[in-house]
Amino acid sequence: MQKILLITPPLSGLLAVTLGAFGVHTLKAHINIESLSIWEKGIQYQFYHTLALLFCALYLQQKNSVPVRNAAICFIIGITCFSGSLYLLATRELTSISASFIGPVTPIGGLFFLIGWLILLIHFVTSPRSR
Repeated sequence: MQKILLITPPLSGLLAVTLGAFGVHTLKAHINIESLSIWEKGIQYQFYHTLALLFCALYLQQKNSVPVRNAAICFIIGITCFSGSLYLLATRELTSISASFIGPVTPIGGLFFLIGWLILLIHFVTSPRSR
């Protein structure tokens, strides 16, 4: 699990940059402006939570922490569900994927983001070092 948590942030960052460039240079010509905005929101949240994952991975390099590990897992699930569903929603004109099953996945991903941040908050507030 440790190895996965170490390779996920750079992999997610690489993917976010690639998808961002794809959106600007290729996808832009094939989808409407509203869909492009959805795509960009997916990129934005993927980057934010990639940085959170990087923090978690660096923290875990120094100290084994179940709460930080669990927060990182929540961020990974959140990126997959939230950003992934936004990418699918943004490209539904091209892929003909039904938005009916994708729509509910987005808030589930957002919920995992919130849970991850809440886990970190509780951990650092209750940590003996923070008192």
